[in-house]
Amino acid sequence: MSYGRDRDSRGYGGRSGGFGGGRPPMGPKPVEVGKEYDVEVTELSRRGDGVAKVQGFVIFVQGAKVGQKVKIKVDRVGPRFASATVVGSGSEAASAGPSDAESVVEPTAENEE
Repeated sequence: MSYGRDRDSRGYGGRSGGFGGGRPPMGPKPVEVGKEYDVEVTELSRRGDGVAKVQGFVIFVQGAKVGQKVKIKVDRVGPRFASATVVGSGSEAASAGPSDAESVVEPTAENEE
């Protein structure tokens, strides 16, 4: 008697079912601790931190909000995600902010004079 060996010859180490399933360990991470990256925050985590991605790798950005383009500094890199803090505004966000405000303020001041 084979006691079920004929049904699944892969045994416990087979790909379907078994223990420890999921993805194989990833190779090198696309981010490094201490380095800075320009990212766009696309979601909020359950804890309220911003979520950004670099080459598909998830980064939790403390205090960031959805839609912000910011420069971050990576504090910690784990096997599935990294955590970072904001160190400045992104290049596009910084250039768009003041010019929009000036264009609204200037015509109003000229009309009053």
